[in-house]
Amino acid sequence: MQTVQEIAEEIVRREGGYVNDADDPGGATNYGVTIHTMRRLGLDLNRDGRIDTADVKALSRAQAVQIFVDHYYHAPRIDSLPQPLQASVFDMYVNAGSNAIKLLQRLLRDMGFDLSVDGAIGPQTARVAYLALSDAPDHLVDAYGIARRNYYYDLADRRPSSRKYARRRDGGKGGWIARAEEFISPAYHLSAHEHRQRVASWG
Repeated sequence: MQTVQEIAEEIVRREGGYVNDADDPGGATNYGVTIHTMRRLGLDLNRDGRIDTADVKALSRAQAVQIFVDHYYHAPRIDSLPQPLQASVFDMYVNAGSNAIKLLQRLLRDMGFDLSVDGAIGPQTARVAYLALSDAPDHLVDAYGIARRNYYYDLADRRPSSRKYARRRDGGKGGWIARAEEFISPAYHLSAHEHRQRVASWG
């Protein structure tokens, strides 16, 4: 089983280096760390009194890994969830913030548990997640991964500028979908045909 450090290093590897995509609400990003995150954390790396793209470019791989471990795993208390869920929730939290937690909470509510959907992991969310895993030990992680994949498709439905993250130029699965399916058992992966059917309405 991967350690938290290994998961964070894999996220950084997957995210790659510096990008500043006008269609990405995150803005300037390096190793998956956005300029908004760096401003929130006060990371003025070149100490010039402002946090801008120069600081994003200066971020090191090791710094990015530590940011993810400290602020995207420990701070939101993902470490209090059942271990089998942690990797997928952690990975999505890096990509979607508290929506990763809300997605889990909605899934648990759909399973019949009484739970608030507030995007925060407190004792109730952790306790219910353990109960749900006990009830469905072979299915909960896949169910979360499938809900995550649906979240990305639905987001691209609503936001045309984001469709390039869910569908490649050749029509295949984009990075969002491929990323979600890394945490889903192969039996539940969409075929290329199923993916193309799902995105056919995008034109």
